[in-house]
Amino acid sequence: MKLSDFEYELPEELIAQQPAPCRDAARLFVHDLSRDASEHVHVRDLTRFLREGDLLVVNDTRVIPARCIGRRASGGKVEMLFLEPQEGVPRGWKALVHPARKLRAGESVSLEQGAFRVRMVERFQRADGRIEPEWVVEFPEDCAGEIAGRTLLEHYGRIPLPPYIRRDPHGPVEEEDRERYQTVFARRPGAVAAPTAGLHFTPELLAELERCGVRRASVTLHVGYGTFRPLKGEHVEGHRLHAERFELSGVVVEEVERARGSGGRVIAVGTTSVRVLETCVFEGGRVAERSGRTDLFLRPGSSFRVVDALFTNFHLPRSSLLLLACAFGGKERVLRIYREAIERKYRFYSYGDAMFLHGRTRES
Repeated sequence: MKLSDFEYELPEELIAQQPAPCRDAARLFVHDLSRDASEHVHVRDLTRFLREGDLLVVNDTRVIPARCIGRRASGGKVEMLFLEPQEGVPRGWKALVHPARKLRAGESVSLEQGAFRVRMVERFQRADGRIEPEWVVEFPEDCAGEIAGRTLLEHYGRIPLPPYIRRDPHGPVEEEDRERYQTVFARRPGAVAAPTAGLHFTPELLAELERCGVRRASVTLHVGYGTFRPLKGEHVEGHRLHAERFELSGVVVEEVERARGSGGRVIAVGTTSVRVLETCVFEGGRVAERSGRTDLFLRPGSSFRVVDALFTNFHLPRSSLLLLACAFGGKERVLRIYREAIERKYRFYSYGDAMFLHGRTRES
């Protein structure tokens, strides 16, 4: 497959810069795969399309304010996106750094107007010799451990919005983004990007779904920067995703079995929930409790043995997220849905509208 087959033209004005006034007021493109029929409603209308016994699976990761602006001793500006703790380095974190090439090992950088300083430890280099824009960065002495590092970032860091959402990179932190670029069920800190499909849900909508007999279960996938990055090169084959930390508990296993036993559907909220569920399926289609890292790359031709329906946003061209949606709903059909969404002026990407694909036959 060629990545150029997953391109589409999107008018810039359809890239959502702000969230909908209310989370569930976003538009929802509903498509029944079995009938090839569509409806255009709002997220708050989701109860019309779910039924008693269905299981809604969400990603409960929480975005950390992982972005920091700083200066070198020379006065040069530095931007850092802290990804996760680095094993083997007591106060070390892996960070995307810009500009990465100018910095030197041992150098000290002052972040967020002198709020704290970090030391550059070493730059990552791939096995093939290519240099990455990632560094191991050492936090201050009183920040040993992941919790201490996260606490520091919560206090001083900025929400790491995607680059297509335009904000002043050196301006004040926007409080609205701190609240709205976070799902209402976020509880486990560790992501540097939001599982954006979940941004549409409100406590009221979740309560209404529960009253309708729709159950909810939470998996965790700490979204890394690689998830939303467009794939490069000409061919899909050969690409690998950055591995991301995940967890699926025994409670989720029980809920999946309960839904299947009652004739309900497993409905994934977002591509991250899909990847966790399909990572944890084993022989016979059974889901098992598991945690670790996943680099599962679902693309046209991949199997879906757990997920019956998908609630997701509209994704970037050439991205692994778009390929996953095309794998689930069929490439030609999903790209047709995207074209219609553009014609109808749906809003795209993280703060944009959503689509719900259902009516798919589960694979064995």
